[in-house]
Amino acid sequence: MSNVHHKRIAEELSLTEKQVAATVALLDEGATVPFLARYRKEVTGSLDEVAIAAIRDRVAQLRELDKRREAILKSLKDQEKLSPELEKKVNEAETMSALEDIYLPYKPKRKTRASVAREKGLEPLAKQLFEQGSLDLETLAASFVNDEKQVESVEAALQGARDIIAEWVNEDADARAEVRDLFVKKGVFSTKIIPGKEGEGAKYKDYFEWSEPIEKAPSHRVLAMRRAEKELIVMLDAAPEEEDAVAILEHKFVTGTNDAAEQVQMAVQDSYKRLMKPSMETDVRLWSKKRADEDAIKVFAENLRQLLLSAPLGSRRVLGLDPGFRTGCKVVCLDPQGKLLENTAIFPNAPQNKTTEAGAVIQHLVEKHKIEAIAVGNGTASRETEKFVKSLGLPKSVLVVMVNESGASVYSASEVARNEFPDQDVTVRGAVSIGRRLMDPLAELVKIDPKSIGVGQYQHDVDQNALKKGLDDTVMSCVNAVGVEVNTASKELLAYVSGLGPSLAQNIVTYRNENGPFKNRAALKKVPRLGAKAYEQAAGFLRIREGAHPLDASAVHPESYPVVEQMAKDLGITVGDLVGNKSLPAKIKLKDYVTDQIGLPTLQDILEELAKPGRDPRESFEAFEFAEGVNEMKDLRMGMKLPGIVTNITNFGAFVDIGVHQDGLVHVSHLADRFVSNPADAVAVQQKVQVTVLEIDIPRKRISLSMKSDPFGEAPRPKRSDNRGKKQAGGSGQGKQRKRPQQEPEGDLQAKLAMLKNKFGK
Repeated sequence: MSNVHHKRIAEELSLTEKQVAATVALLDEGATVPFLARYRKEVTGSLDEVAIAAIRDRVAQLRELDKRREAILKSLKDQEKLSPELEKKVNEAETMSALEDIYLPYKPKRKTRASVAREKGLEPLAKQLFEQGSLDLETLAASFVNDEKQVESVEAALQGARDIIAEWVNEDADARAEVRDLFVKKGVFSTKIIPGKEGEGAKYKDYFEWSEPIEKAPSHRVLAMRRAEKELIVMLDAAPEEEDAVAILEHKFVTGTNDAAEQVQMAVQDSYKRLMKPSMETDVRLWSKKRADEDAIKVFAENLRQLLLSAPLGSRRVLGLDPGFRTGCKVVCLDPQGKLLENTAIFPNAPQNKTTEAGAVIQHLVEKHKIEAIAVGNGTASRETEKFVKSLGLPKSVLVVMVNESGASVYSASEVARNEFPDQDVTVRGAVSIGRRLMDPLAELVKIDPKSIGVGQYQHDVDQNALKKGLDDTVMSCVNAVGVEVNTASKELLAYVSGLGPSLAQNIVTYRNENGPFKNRAALKKVPRLGAKAYEQAAGFLRIREGAHPLDASAVHPESYPVVEQMAKDLGITVGDLVGNKSLPAKIKLKDYVTDQIGLPTLQDILEELAKPGRDPRESFEAFEFAEGVNEMKDLRMGMKLPGIVTNITNFGAFVDIGVHQDGLVHVSHLADRFVSNPADAVAVQQKVQVTVLEIDIPRKRISLSMKSDPFGEAPRPKRSDNRGKKQAGGSGQGKQRKRPQQEPEGDLQAKLAMLKNKFGK
């Protein structure tokens, strides 16, 4: 990659060229983002994962641009059209749009009106008109009338000339750049309902007649409008005022006030309407879609990160319960490693109501398997089942925890689940997943397609390749941040470890099954196809508890073992004495151990790891309980204060589970007493919160909530920059079992309505 690109990326990301060049070189050698961020700080200048990923992605974009540039230069050379001036323009183009604009006049085309006019010999007429000198149009155009070439009249000749001029205008790179800029800065999204679609498209009613600036349209509304258009509910237009765009072109191309200039003006207007506007609208729609995708993927990825890093209960004996009414509740018992010990079904709820029998089963299983916690899925019949379990008088030491079961049904029907439990049906697999999620959310959720976990926003509408890349990055980051116990991890979890992947993960599991647990990290080198590079990338993130080497259970990379051994030797102790001793590392002078390979950043990380070896970065587990007696939407009352758990964050607010099988929405205007522009700044997925009920709409299954200390007060709100007074609609994630609203409620309007009802009792 050229130094020019290194300099450009450095300027864009506010980094040094040295950092960029070194990072790109390591990435090209196959290094992963987590590995570079953790173990190559001296080389990258201590860049974090965000900066390294940004370099990686920008490098890919610029290389794609270079690849297209080479193809265009080759095409121009083959056409014998490549002049030094044109080559300079191609090489200086900084964006794909600019590059394509330069190439447009030379791009092979199908038959156009302009090409037909050229075949009729009308290009000389077009050139004379375009010069806009004083001409006798009638006489000039008449000289081009030719029956053989199907130019039957003066008007036909002029029309053909205008078609050629229109194409010249459309293919002018500078003009296209100016108009494209206008589309971005002054363009407006506008939607109108397709007649007769009012009923079918009720959920898009906020877009039946809607407009807002393209540049300011938030991600969720861009994606909502596009989805409504795709479902043939609305017509969507994306353009600035036509007069403004035409004015730019006329200013550039119409240079006179005579008859020829009038012909050019007509050609310019036609060029915009027929050629440039459709092209620019496509460009700006793609641009806004890409921006919306990036925003939505960013929201999804952050939600996923928070969910994956939820506090684990740890290795405990767990009873998993998948609740139900008619089909009963599936019960599974798991050992501390998540192994299935026993399964059965109970029917404590309607219509069977076999409460006594079900209670006896649970009590027996708790005693038999020394159960330490009971995980209850939060789907259908969850609150009823939770109440039943808590009424059994089990020992207080047995925790009863409601677990988010989103995606459990997807896992239970997956190939992963079938391979893991070939002799069990989907209900047993789903209950196992619920129980394991309580023990270790990360280890269990990596088995499910992230899109099915239910923490996204319009995830099925965004670019699926970009979404997969973004979510895979997030999962890999989380897995490597926590570390993986190589002797118990599933192949799905191992696949996300730096440098491995599905194939090597399977090889590790196969080797482990055939040869027993790994005694030390070095033994990983015996795994088929796990070469030196993969070992270098993966070893630091793999843990071996009670391994042969004291550091095998830590995040210290094997390449740094010698320096730690030297530290211990200098202190007159063993490495085992040094590990976990918080006072000893303070006696170590790091400067004494700096080498060409290991610098102060890595040495500092080593000391921190020695003090707390293998420390899990996730928070400690805390049990949560929903409010008693509030099990369904009909139990809610306006003004009721309830505990809840944040299940999803979007651009327009946060969804909160309050235990009634329907998530409520805390609109962004009600997330805090202060003004909040980004909901992710105020709350996190899985965060425990206190909310106040503002509004309950049972027919539409909508619950409006607030996290304000005085939700019914009339605190001043910041002025809106656009669309004052208009309702704004958006969408929620899919894949979650409990339904969420598919639109963004009219947050401020609902809040005022709730306040008035509270004041006047009506």
